[in-house]
Amino acid sequence: MNRISIRSSLVGVAALVLLCASLVAQAGTRVEGARVWPAPDHTRLVLDTGGKVAHNIFSLDNPSRLVIDLKNADLKADFAKLDLSGSPIRRIRSAPRNGTDLRVVLDLASKIKPRSFELEPNGQYGHRLVVDLIDEDGSRLEKASKPTVTQSSAGKRDVVVVIDAGHGGEDPGAIGPRGTREKDVVLKMAQTLAKLINERPGYTAKLTRTGDYYIGLRNRTLLARKYNADLFVSVHADAFRTPQPKGASVFALSQRGATSETARWLAQSENRSDLTGGVSLDGRDDMLAGVLLDLSMTASINASLGVGSSVLGKLGGVAKLHKSGVEQAAFVVLKSPDIPSILVEAGFISNPQEEKNLSTEWYRSRLASAIMKGIDEYFQKTPPPGTLLAHQKQQRQGGSAVSHYRIQRGDTLSGVARRNQTTVSELMQFNGLRDDRVMVGQTIRIPAS
Repeated sequence: MNRISIRSSLVGVAALVLLCASLVAQAGTRVEGARVWPAPDHTRLVLDTGGKVAHNIFSLDNPSRLVIDLKNADLKADFAKLDLSGSPIRRIRSAPRNGTDLRVVLDLASKIKPRSFELEPNGQYGHRLVVDLIDEDGSRLEKASKPTVTQSSAGKRDVVVVIDAGHGGEDPGAIGPRGTREKDVVLKMAQTLAKLINERPGYTAKLTRTGDYYIGLRNRTLLARKYNADLFVSVHADAFRTPQPKGASVFALSQRGATSETARWLAQSENRSDLTGGVSLDGRDDMLAGVLLDLSMTASINASLGVGSSVLGKLGGVAKLHKSGVEQAAFVVLKSPDIPSILVEAGFISNPQEEKNLSTEWYRSRLASAIMKGIDEYFQKTPPPGTLLAHQKQQRQGGSAVSHYRIQRGDTLSGVARRNQTTVSELMQFNGLRDDRVMVGQTIRIPAS
């Protein structure tokens, strides 16, 4: 082959490479799939993309629409196959724009506030563009601000337990060897636990989520506050990189997590008047506000350890325990300064046997029943003032103006006084104490509130 032929061949190859590169550039990023997750206060639209994609969103009125422009993208997904029921989306339209771009239009039944962001690939999904349609007028969080609490014939309120099923929607949580998803298991278990609680006189249960959708971690604790919760229980299923670990666990907030949360609350002015546990930071200087918040957080952690210990004890009767005591960690959902909060790991979904157990209704029911018994055991001993349980406890004591309390690990006299709506000095005088030190196992007398 002569030089001219070789040169011609190289030029041809180079032209072919440039043509292929041009075609790839023209093809851009492909929208390969789509999912819709309706929730009470927002709807999430997820677009699966072949890679990162530049985008822009804006709203239009009369009629309400949301426009999503994707730079250098084309469409492979079939929007017509999406189930839009339960969402504000009436129809999804799409068309090429400017030759290489893609425009997606959502025809809406009502006005929404849009929010968008991209997600990196994980074990289950590739690149994703997430668009949240937030319903500010009919928000579930607003509706929850007036909680419905069942009143007993004695006119005493119920103990309110808020149950949080972890993960949901686009976030499946841990996935077992057989493909069991944590979000599905814990939702079913949370619903069973709520049913058991609502059947028990003196209790009302509320769920943070009732379906397959995601709620932000901070919004979960916000819901607990809106419901005026006496206890927050977050239900999860653990996972590990190897299949051997197994057993249920119960977590409360760590002191490290409490310290960081105290700083966050003091830094945000809107939190100052938002505590529901009898402590308001409004109008206080930073030093006094810090002391009050620290006291509230300490009392909340002590109560969390107490109820967590009761729950763990009951779980040990139906399941293997991963650890013998209540563990402490800085989980975001446990960081409410004034609501006792625990996180229950029902087992390791990464363990084949526990995955199989958690997939069955009978095992989840046994776990839920154990959690309920642990909650009831705790509140029978230390019922919140003004509740039917507190009234019943006083009646069992013959209407006595005195009750008794056994000091548990982590208790302080100030925490016991706060939970029983009395003062440290009154408890010291009532029990003949010289100082405010108490010992685990010590029984003290408490005057009626």
